[in-house]
Amino acid sequence: MRPAVALLAAVLALTGAAGCGDGAEPGAPKGATLMLDFTPNAAHTGIYAALANGYYDDENVDLKVQAPGESTDVPKLLGAGKVEFAILDIHDLGIAREQGLDIVGTMAIVQRPLAAIIAPSSGPVRRPRDLQGRTVGVTGLPSDEAVVDSELSADGGDPGKVHRVTIGFNAVSALAAGKVDAATGFWNAEAVALARRGVPNRVFKVNRYGAPPYPELILTASRTTIDNDPELVDAVVGATTRGYEFASMHPADALDDLLASVPSLDRGDQAAQLRVLLPDLRPAPLDPAVLREWAAWDLEHGLLEKPLDVESAFQLNG
Repeated sequence: MRPAVALLAAVLALTGAAGCGDGAEPGAPKGATLMLDFTPNAAHTGIYAALANGYYDDENVDLKVQAPGESTDVPKLLGAGKVEFAILDIHDLGIAREQGLDIVGTMAIVQRPLAAIIAPSSGPVRRPRDLQGRTVGVTGLPSDEAVVDSELSADGGDPGKVHRVTIGFNAVSALAAGKVDAATGFWNAEAVALARRGVPNRVFKVNRYGAPPYPELILTASRTTIDNDPELVDAVVGATTRGYEFASMHPADALDDLLASVPSLDRGDQAAQLRVLLPDLRPAPLDPAVLREWAAWDLEHGLLEKPLDVESAFQLNG
């Protein structure tokens, strides 16, 4: 009976070894969570297209996409390992690293800055320097101050001669009602919303007035995830890249994928946003030179307090 006993012991040992670890079945998809920077919108079409077309499944990743709550601090969740991936505004990524969070940009989602100064076409503001002596609405965020300062200075104006009023995130209603001469906002959101409300507008993009053409939205992971599970990072980056390539070639289908997952969105609004985003909504390698220019711009305008190590803050080799 000794051979049979030995065989049983070996089988039990193998069974026990297979039960160790995270309990996942061999070959089972690896679970991961991606938290968005904002409520789902046209900028995220590539992610939803990748989900709908099975690109994450192809990489053996079971990806859950979540929108942040009103009080959610996404960089802290990412740094603490509560989520594996997040879409972050590039300024928030830099600030988080300055606060000691070792999170890393892995790919760009939107290839150009979205920030702009927006003014009604019927008004007197035809270029940023025309804001001298006039009123511009700002949200109260430091990035808005940087946009106003950069655009006025680059256009030969004096930022100190602009009357700034804090209007929160009400640029559309404030501009439509004529309460301000111009306002900071996103050219893919507030400018589009104004036009759809019948308010033609002039858009002064920050990268045309002083700022470098930095990528606005970044797919980000923690250093721990990158070091401990590089295959997962490569898989998510690859599938997300395929999703945005699909959105670029088939925008109407990608929009359908977004709306199927988030039916509360208005099709007309999202279609209009996607239309203006498409030229910059494409995968491309992170450019170290542009990222260094962006970090210097953020430092110059007080968004960062010290120089940023771009090579540590971004995954530049793939």
